[in-house]
Amino acid sequence: MPLSEHEQRLLEQIERALVDDDPKFASSVRTGDRRLRSRRRLQLGAVLVVVGFAILVGGAVAQEWLIGALGSLVAFGGLALAVLNYKVATGAVEPGPAPANGRGPSGPARGSRGSRGGRQPLKTRLEERFRRRYDQ
Repeated sequence: MPLSEHEQRLLEQIERALVDDDPKFASSVRTGDRRLRSRRRLQLGAVLVVVGFAILVGGAVAQEWLIGALGSLVAFGGLALAVLNYKVATGAVEPGPAPANGRGPSGPARGSRGSRGGRQPLKTRLEERFRRRYDQ
């Protein structure tokens, strides 16, 4: 939803006040939007996937395995670029820290073993598990 003219003017005044009060902080904030940069990388990844598949098909038509291998590498690289930037580009919110008792709204928290985002270190988890057992 776009901002009204009044809201845009207020936002500009706030920005000017911020630059006047703390120019160093304002320049660090102004350097770039992570979402915008990630969205561009996501789009580049999608384009690379399409180009990679086109090269792959071209290699199959020309019966050149080297061109096909190059196409699959380009497609894989584009897919990796897109996947790595998907969360930030779409604004997906990462889950916050787990409650102290280790239970969420629907019972024990069971995350996938491969995901490390937002998890506590192994030592901390083992200590908490020991404390829960000791308290029982």
